[in-house]
Amino acid sequence: MASSAVHSDSDDGMDELMDKFKTQRYKNGFSEDNWEEEFNKVPMFMKTAPEEIDPREYPELACLQAIVHDEDRPPEEQAQSLKDEGNSFFKEKNYEKAILSYTAGLKKKCGDQDLNTVLLTNRAAAHFYLGNMRSALNDAAAAKKIKPDHLKALIRGAQCCIELRNFAEATQWCDEGLKAHPTDKTLQELRAAADKHKRAADRDARKAKAKEKKLHGVKEALLAAIKERGIKLFQSVKPPQRGSDSEDETEGSSAAIAELSLDGLSSQEATGAQVFLDEQGSLHWPVFFLYPEHQQSDFISAFCESNCFIDHLAVMFGEELPPWDTDRKYHPQNLQLFFEDVVKETLYQVDPETTLLKVLQHKRFFVKAGTPSFIVLVKGSSFCKQFLTGKKILGL
Repeated sequence: MASSAVHSDSDDGMDELMDKFKTQRYKNGFSEDNWEEEFNKVPMFMKTAPEEIDPREYPELACLQAIVHDEDRPPEEQAQSLKDEGNSFFKEKNYEKAILSYTAGLKKKCGDQDLNTVLLTNRAAAHFYLGNMRSALNDAAAAKKIKPDHLKALIRGAQCCIELRNFAEATQWCDEGLKAHPTDKTLQELRAAADKHKRAADRDARKAKAKEKKLHGVKEALLAAIKERGIKLFQSVKPPQRGSDSEDETEGSSAAIAELSLDGLSSQEATGAQVFLDEQGSLHWPVFFLYPEHQQSDFISAFCESNCFIDHLAVMFGEELPPWDTDRKYHPQNLQLFFEDVVKETLYQVDPETTLLKVLQHKRFFVKAGTPSFIVLVKGSSFCKQFLTGKKILGL
């Protein structure tokens, strides 16, 4: 009878409790509005781990983390827990944190060499996906040192070498792997890829070397043609002292400036045009015409050395004059040409009927930045008189 009474009391109490739920809401339960957010705080159901674990916000996760990092446990257990933690980060593609966990596991220096090998290969994989190929290769090599036949280490090492374009070393990794795993398809495919890339790289290297050799030959022939004609390329040298016109100083300066080198052929212009030697053995130079009166210029990308200046002036100032010549006075027959000797502060007048080669061969003409330049003035104009006032002018 007593038992029956207790049972009856229990039933009555449950009914009362259930009735209470019908009238009052459970205060500690998930609400309809935030149940997904609260669910995500439970470690079992978390989609991603938080960047910082606040014990007040994530008490369960903080408790688990304390267990993982419990220093009182054996090193093997700690390393295993850190490996698992790293794997969780890896699955979330949070490779930086995965590397930190694997590194912490390796620092435990546990005696389980299989576990240490896995930590190294896993860290190599995380480095690989971050693009840290050299670090990934170092970890793969360390894992291979512990277990020479470890498949994942061998595969990762070969992949890293291919990404680093070290195809010969990649082939070596594959060959070592295939000795231990002769039927592994991944190693076979990597071996074929490494061999293909190596052959392509070798072919490209041969082509580049042949091209460089040919280009060097062309430049050497170009320099020989310039030197043969006695044309001087301007080099950066200190000018002689002013007020001295002695032949010794002039010859010394010319000797320093006249030293031929490929650097003297470099064009500083945006066009990138350079002197070249055609199949008939003629030199073609990029040439500047400067019009100081109007602060304008013309550029001829390939002025043949055998052409006269009047040939180009007739084209540039033929039937259609440039728009900046508002006074219509730049006609070929009205123009005077000069080149400047900066060292001796002298202008040399050039006859328009003269060839470019004859001017370039003048003892005081130096080609600057690979581009000869000339000043063009209108003969007898007020600007021409003003421009030439006080300047030393000589003929060729």
